[in-house]
Amino acid sequence: MAVNSTPEAPLPVGEVSRLIGGWVDRLGAVWVEGQITQLSRRPGAGVVFLTLRDPSYDISVSVTCFRQVFDEIADVVSEGARVVVLAKPEWYAPRGQLSLRAAEIRPVGVGELLARLEQLKKSLAAEGLFAPERKKPLPFLPQLIGLVCGRASAAERDVLENARHRWPAVRFEVRNVPVQGVHAVPQVVQAVKELDALNDVDVIIVARGGGSVEDLLPFSDEQLVRAVASCRTPVVSAIGHEPDTPLLDYVADLRASTPTDAAKKVVPDVGEEYERVRALRDRARRCVESFLQREERGLAQALARPSIEDPHRMIDERADHVSALADRGRRTLGHLLDRADSELTHTHARVVALSPAATLQRGYAVLQQADGHVVRTPDEVTAEETLRARVAEGEFVVRVDA
Repeated sequence: MAVNSTPEAPLPVGEVSRLIGGWVDRLGAVWVEGQITQLSRRPGAGVVFLTLRDPSYDISVSVTCFRQVFDEIADVVSEGARVVVLAKPEWYAPRGQLSLRAAEIRPVGVGELLARLEQLKKSLAAEGLFAPERKKPLPFLPQLIGLVCGRASAAERDVLENARHRWPAVRFEVRNVPVQGVHAVPQVVQAVKELDALNDVDVIIVARGGGSVEDLLPFSDEQLVRAVASCRTPVVSAIGHEPDTPLLDYVADLRASTPTDAAKKVVPDVGEEYERVRALRDRARRCVESFLQREERGLAQALARPSIEDPHRMIDERADHVSALADRGRRTLGHLLDRADSELTHTHARVVALSPAATLQRGYAVLQQADGHVVRTPDEVTAEETLRARVAEGEFVVRVDA
């Protein structure tokens, strides 16, 4: 409930601390899960002090318990272990400090961790974070590669050496962070976001060597999975060895079985690319040579055709044919003219032989009346009628005797 106070009537610090303690006492005992970050077991002391931290967020709380409570799990629990604690919140009024008084501590087993990871995996998959269509393609030749790994780790060495061996000109932007323990998740998330914000970074590799299930838990954290899912830069997961499959493998754009495999998948091999270029160049040369040879054969065949080899041959042949036809026509016409001339001569001879003038030449005469009518019978003339007589050499007048 709210407490009434004014600037004229403020509450003393002790009263405020007492009120907070009363509110905290009302919470009662709760089960709390977290990761042990600090553990203090002083010899002879009856109380054990430890710090319980949320692996996904930068939040910690102090926990105290009696020695006999902690001794029950002392052999299986150490710093970095995940535990479930039944504790009652306590408020230490003199210092204004909140802590948990543990009545029972249970270690979280591997089987339980795997079951929780499987449940988280199904939940994230249902949201579509693992969908194949969300995967971004990797660039063929990245100019700058972002690398998130442990400081001076074997994973960093494997990635750098293998990548530079395959392509010596490749450049890296390295972020060294803890890859296990309580500080791993926030620092890995921060490193990924920093690299994703750099425009020059073409691809990000998150690499870590092998380890136990507990060691690889940071790479199955929901906060890291969501951070990688929101990246605009392609992310490659190279965590552990081939059998290890943290949730980061499912959300990443490409999963590599090992850090070495990540270098091989991200960076092309300069020797292989040179051989590929050489093979493509040879193939292109063969294609061009084959094309030229085919065109040369076609050109040779075209040039071998009579019309191309001797282009005037057809004209000459046609000219000879035309000349032959002209000679034939000329001879035919000459024959026709000769025949017509011969026929005309014979016809003229017959006409001349049959003409009245020829008859007159033989001594005959033609008698015509005054109107030009030719006299054929004696009955056609009368006595004393004057007639005109035509002979071969002229004509003269005759009179009919009574």
